[in-house]
Amino acid sequence: MTEQLEQSLKKAFIDQTIQGSHFDPKIIINNASQQQFMLNVLQEELETCKEFFFSVAFLTQDGLAALKTQLADLNRKGVKGRVLTSVYLAFNQPEVFEDLLKIPNVEVKISSKKGFHSKGYLFKQAEYHSFIIGSSNLTMSALKINYEWNVRLTSYDHGEMIQEIGLHMEQEWLEAEALTVEWIEHYKQNYQKPVYIKELKKADRDTLVESDGTYITPNKMQEEALVNLEQLRATGANRGLVISATGTGKTYLSAFDVQKVRPKRVLFVVHREQILNKAKQDYQKVLGGKSEEYGILSGHRKETDAKYVFATIQTLSKESILTQFDPSHFDYILIDEVHKAGAESYHRVIDYFKPKFLLGMTATPERTDNFNIFELFDYNIAYEIRLQKALEADLIAPFNYFGVTDYERDGELITETTDLRYLVEEERVNYLIEKIGYYGCSGNIPKGLVFCSSRKEAELLSAEFNNRNIPSSYLAGTHSLAERELEIERLENGELNYIFTVDIFNEGIDIPKINQVVMLRNTLSNIIFIQQLGRGLRKHESKEFVNVIDFIGNYKNNYMIPMALSGDVSRNKNNLRKDTFDTHYISGVSTINFEEIAREQIYSSINQVAVDSMIELKKSYELLKNRLGRIPYLRDFEEQQTLDPVLIAGKKHNYYGFLAAIKESEREITKKPSDYLTFVTRELLTGIRRHELILMLKLINEPNKLFTIAELKQFFYDRGLLNDEETINSVISTLDLSFFTGQEAKVYKGSEIIEFQGEGIGLTAEFKEALKNEYFVKLMKDTLITGKLKSKQFDQTTSLTRFQKYRRKDVIRLLNWEKQMINQNIGGYTDFKDQFVIFVTLEKGDDFAGAQMAYEDELLDASTMKWFTKAPRTLNSPEVIKLKNRDNYDIHVFVKKSDDEGSDFYYLGKVEPKLDTITQLEKPDSKGHMKKVVEMQLGFLQPIETRLYRYLQLKS
Repeated sequence: MTEQLEQSLKKAFIDQTIQGSHFDPKIIINNASQQQFMLNVLQEELETCKEFFFSVAFLTQDGLAALKTQLADLNRKGVKGRVLTSVYLAFNQPEVFEDLLKIPNVEVKISSKKGFHSKGYLFKQAEYHSFIIGSSNLTMSALKINYEWNVRLTSYDHGEMIQEIGLHMEQEWLEAEALTVEWIEHYKQNYQKPVYIKELKKADRDTLVESDGTYITPNKMQEEALVNLEQLRATGANRGLVISATGTGKTYLSAFDVQKVRPKRVLFVVHREQILNKAKQDYQKVLGGKSEEYGILSGHRKETDAKYVFATIQTLSKESILTQFDPSHFDYILIDEVHKAGAESYHRVIDYFKPKFLLGMTATPERTDNFNIFELFDYNIAYEIRLQKALEADLIAPFNYFGVTDYERDGELITETTDLRYLVEEERVNYLIEKIGYYGCSGNIPKGLVFCSSRKEAELLSAEFNNRNIPSSYLAGTHSLAERELEIERLENGELNYIFTVDIFNEGIDIPKINQVVMLRNTLSNIIFIQQLGRGLRKHESKEFVNVIDFIGNYKNNYMIPMALSGDVSRNKNNLRKDTFDTHYISGVSTINFEEIAREQIYSSINQVAVDSMIELKKSYELLKNRLGRIPYLRDFEEQQTLDPVLIAGKKHNYYGFLAAIKESEREITKKPSDYLTFVTRELLTGIRRHELILMLKLINEPNKLFTIAELKQFFYDRGLLNDEETINSVISTLDLSFFTGQEAKVYKGSEIIEFQGEGIGLTAEFKEALKNEYFVKLMKDTLITGKLKSKQFDQTTSLTRFQKYRRKDVIRLLNWEKQMINQNIGGYTDFKDQFVIFVTLEKGDDFAGAQMAYEDELLDASTMKWFTKAPRTLNSPEVIKLKNRDNYDIHVFVKKSDDEGSDFYYLGKVEPKLDTITQLEKPDSKGHMKKVVEMQLGFLQPIETRLYRYLQLKS
């Protein structure tokens, strides 16, 4: 370790070409495009530290919230820390001090030093210290948004700088005053928010927003949508669909469009009566005019003569009401929450009226009831802005998502089948209140919605909260509209802290003051998850952010959580895992955080779920088909960023097989063309190497073309690809199948795509024959083009891309070996010419099929792996001698956590054995016999990226 630290210091300050490590000094600058933030580094340091000390002048509730799951995990492990702050410039608001006092493993003191303006973070790790000093306070803007400079350094206990910092911090700590309840009360009584903070907050708001959060002129999203709507109408279209995240201003958008179109009469249709008055008020703000021009058509009011009629679908769809209007009475009709339009009542209204333009608005157009909203609007999507883009554009309130471990009873987590009496027993209620209080909310006075799994649970939990002096109520489908409106009003005016509910508030309800959303139920779908999350995302001056507290039990559907939060619905398990351990994809000042045990529950769900079942694949297929209005192809799945094409194409050997299985193929193809498709699907669709893909596309377009080796070299060179002789030979042996051996050689036999014809290389006669089938050509081009799209995630200027995943045979092929090796012959490692490849499964489990003994390979840190050879081996074994002669070999390491992750491995990069660690020893094999084995440490030429390293280190 001393050697690594010395190397890191030399690399940083003397010679940048020296091999680095996790200890390298690092400058930290927020960079959204690379998803690198000061916040990442703080969270990573906290996850592994044994003690911490923050000295920061300014803190905000959202900045502190971003670290609360790490602090909760540390508390569970008995790790404590200290925070030294101040009241300098009165920046720190009383609420953040209240939050600090709720964190049980953090001691806080207030410095009385004049002009206290420090920003330093000190961490005591297991064998070293790390500290970060720079410009970032503990505010979300400083941690994710602002242009800040910070430097991270590492040191041993006896280093002079760490000693000096430590002594100084201890002295400051001794002179500071302890944070107490009494201190906070005194601070509250005397606190006045500085004028400059008020002005700063005002400047942060969209200048087009009134103080009550309503738009008076179009925001950026609305301006773009208005242009798109105008262009759509210019094409002659009379229908259009706007897909817009909750809280982004769909109603105002429609009003602005009405203002532009200037229709004689307008109809605005909603599904809930409580929305009507709000929509009417919004329109009046934008359009002006006399009050009598605006009318309500609902159960109690029939103001049908107005210029602008706001109607509930329940009233409007009644034949006695509908037939009062001429079909062309309204020039412009708008339907809110139009994903409900599959209902008969909506069909009746839409089929009856003949407006000049029909606009549909929704946040969630994807349906599972077989109704196609896109078809209803002639596939005219005028504008689309989902959660991530809405956050980037600052159109909705930022949120902090906390994936929290649910209550354990007798060592068992809550499940889908847990008896109701255990869900509402005293210990769980106390646990919920403690957790909800710990994670808190903006301003510390909750106005929360709590989503439960059943009506009875909502009713009983509401009663339990009331018994503990937390004003609450519950609402279910049995409650009348008047009862719902009353409870919402009580929540907004502060009489209630919580409304417990089941499904009635998933959508179509507008409570802008909600500052906390609590989820006490299994995630049934990513659509419902986003709908419930969206209940708190409407901006309001009473809150700066929304806290979403999701209690995660041992649920089968936990895999849907990262799917919903990231928007990645590819069903690719690697992506789902990545979106759980690396959550920095969320935009703006929002954050996503999982407690360690909750995260492990998600991993378990991902490992166990069959994401590629025919039922699920067909659902995804139907959703995309509905959106496109035609049969989707693999390229569509990739471009639309929906289902991973590899999953759906591989389910039935190739995409034709899948289409045929669901009776959606346009034509039939025979076995031979289907075999070609199967080969390309299995070996090329992943896009790990672009060469084969573009060569096949070229030859399909020019079937009689022949390439000499020199021409092939130029062909790849012109496209910026590797073009050495070994790579070219590998491409040829892949497409003429001479690379493949064993079972795969038997399966692929007869599916050769290219062959030598004299000195040229061209398509085989059999493949040319297959090209006579136009449908086969369509399917083959689609597969190849999709593979080419997927290849963008791989660095095509090198054989292997670090931190991507590969199968063993992919590695052998990409390193240009002459013949495939079957996996059993490779085992944990193999070599060829100047290449040595090592495959490691970190968590082998009791039933690990490849183990003759308990190998204890492990990542010691982000730069070092402890590794064992096969047994029996000695210091004189051929591979050990080769590894010692490291200058003659490139040694590549590939790792996966466990066999639960499938057959592919993360490529972690090249390593060099540390010669002084190579040791021969004896270990018992599976039968108890002692066998010789060689242990050594492998040093990575470049450290593993921190987030992936943390993931690989987590125990499944």
